[in-house]
Amino acid sequence: MRETIEPGGAPEDTRGEAARDEAAVSRFVERFAADLAEAGMQRMAARVFAALLVSDSGALTSAELAERLRISPAAVSGAIRYLSQVDMVVREREPGSRRDRYRLYNNGVWYETLTRRDQILARWESTMRDGAKVLGPATPAGMRITETADFFEFVQRELPKMLERWRTQQAERRAAEAREAEAG
Repeated sequence: MRETIEPGGAPEDTRGEAARDEAAVSRFVERFAADLAEAGMQRMAARVFAALLVSDSGALTSAELAERLRISPAAVSGAIRYLSQVDMVVREREPGSRRDRYRLYNNGVWYETLTRRDQILARWESTMRDGAKVLGPATPAGMRITETADFFEFVQRELPKMLERWRTQQAERRAAEAREAEAG
């Protein structure tokens, strides 16, 4: 397999999507979408997100998504609305066209998603602390709610450190790939 380094630093199979086993790709999309749905994402949004994730460009039109997933344009529209609201995809206008393309928010979509989760965790922690007061901190329910709040506080404290380690690891990987490209 011949690889090139794209401007963002990610290797890409230069044979592209045409060289792939479409049935295997479809099975992967459905499997990953099922994993996302099991974790709480809307099923159709999970399928659309997975389809965008596996496309080399990371962007597809509504018609392309409908065709690949064998779903209606209305289903695509609803899924895109959800994915846009949670900042996982963005809508772009094709130059000189009236058609929109839907693109993954960026290559760091998981990083960005986890960063935003920190705000949700803070809100959940606050709600749990209030709940513990209402229930009584010494009651079994109050202790359970306090432990939940403590967990959310712990995750908030650890998440930035973990994300910083991820950024460092990615920078090191990209630097190594750049060195290999220069040498190779």
